Amino acid sequence: MKRNNWRSKEKEGWSNRRQTYHPNHYRRPNHHYSFTERCEQEEPWNSLNASTSNSGSSSEVCHSSPVPELPGFYYDPEKNRYFRLLPGHNNYNPLTKESLQYKEMECKRLKLLEEEEMQKKKTSRAGLNSSLVLRKRQLGLFSSTNYCRLVHELKVNCMQRRKVEIRSPDSSVTGTNNFKLIVADTACERIFTVNDVEHGGCKYGIINLSGLGKDSLMVEMYDNLYFTNRKVNSVCWASLTHQDSHVKLCLMGIAETPGCASLLPASLFSNSNPGDQPGMLCSFKISTAWSCAWCLNPQADNCFSTGLMRRVLVTNAMTGHRQTFGTSSDVLAQQFATQTPVLYNGCRSGEVFSIDIRQRSRRGHSWKAVRLFHDSAVTSVRLLQAEYYLMAADMAGKIKLWDLRAVKCVKQYEGHHNEHATLPLQINEEEGLVTAVGQDCYTRIWSLQDAHLLRMIPSPHPSSRDSIPSVVFSSRLGGSRGVPGLLMAVKQDLYHFSYNSDNPSCP
Repeated sequence: MKRNNWRSKEKEGWSNRRQTYHPNHYRRPNHHYSFTERCEQEEPWNSLNASTSNSGSSSEVCHSSPVPELPGFYYDPEKNRYFRLLPGHNNYNPLTKESLQYKEMECKRLKLLEEEEMQKKKTSRAGLNSSLVLRKRQLGLFSSTNYCRLVHELKVNCMQRRKVEIRSPDSSVTGTNNFKLIVADTACERIFTVNDVEHGGCKYGIINLSGLGKDSLMVEMYDNLYFTNRKVNSVCWASLTHQDSHVKLCLMGIAETPGCASLLPASLFSNSNPGDQPGMLCSFKISTAWSCAWCLNPQADNCFSTGLMRRVLVTNAMTGHRQTFGTSSDVLAQQFATQTPVLYNGCRSGEVFSIDIRQRSRRGHSWKAVRLFHDSAVTSVRLLQAEYYLMAADMAGKIKLWDLRAVKCVKQYEGHHNEHATLPLQINEEEGLVTAVGQDCYTRIWSLQDAHLLRMIPSPHPSSRDSIPSVVFSSRLGGSRGVPGLLMAVKQDLYHFSYNSDNPSCP
């Protein structure tokens, strides 16, 4: 009886298998046959409960699934089943980790954009609102500095995106080139732009922000026919004849053509500043330069630095005199102090060191006054106003605030994303804000005082390596009477994230 029961169950099992048989299992492979269909038919054991396969929505793709992870397989919440991951991209309709990560990132970006359009943003800090901040200020619990910083935190959280119209005397050039980089001058009255052009070179321009206001979303851009087929590695404003009179560019060398450091007068850009007189155009031949900085200290007047491969070059723009300091690694980031003629450098090795340029050129490490160390290549260094603290960002996504007197890290700003790009870092000390754009194309704003992440702004365009936004933040965009907010240049568009006074949660 037991044997008969066993055989009857075996026959019943075979009958069930015959019911799930599909002739496509034994069909010849077809190159035009969808990979997804093959996975569904060849691996029916991966299917989960079919009754719930249609219950998921497209938004569920953005959320992590509670089902267990299987090595080499991907779980799709929409179809409620597993699919095999392919290691390469030579197969038809492949499922790779990269494509799935990109799909998940796009879902997250679109969701955040939708929340911003619906103004469904959370407060920057739990329990913090404008009425509470104002009440504590009236009771004397906040100093004027802390009160202003908290107000800026609330305002930043309520910023709204608006597209800026760019006008140019030559209407044929506007809106046709992708923004690669924007850099604001000291007063935030102008921004210097580097744009890609069709033939693979670059175009330079200056945007006047005086027309930017609460009710006006129009700026003027002035171009000049300066093109190059070389990569622009670094840009900074230079005060050669007066404040921000020139723009310094570091161009990468190609083939037998060496790199160069050029000083372009802002007056070359038509009507960029009517008071400007034709300035001096300088060009210095150098090897590949990764970074540059201009010195504002009177003890090193008219001097600029360039970070090169395994050395630092300090040049006097008027006399052409040069000082060379040998290093053990490429210098990717630089900034001069203003109170003393000291240059701070960030290296590919992760080292941050300072040079007092009043001493003679030397080799070795004896002339390094301050030495700090990161675990990855340093991409940006920024000094705070008192020059007791320095902030550095690296290619591991770490942003650290260093105490130069104690030579130790005192704060770390979490959330930044970087793997191999040279990304800038901005500090607005008066507003108490730190701003950085990650390689994931998100703009993050932190509190300078306690490193709290205040806001994460998604890019209006799909994220990619060639569309990382370039931003400028200031409480006075357009000059002393300008408007506060964030300027974002991405692709061919310029956006202004303005403070929203209509939101009741903002002061």
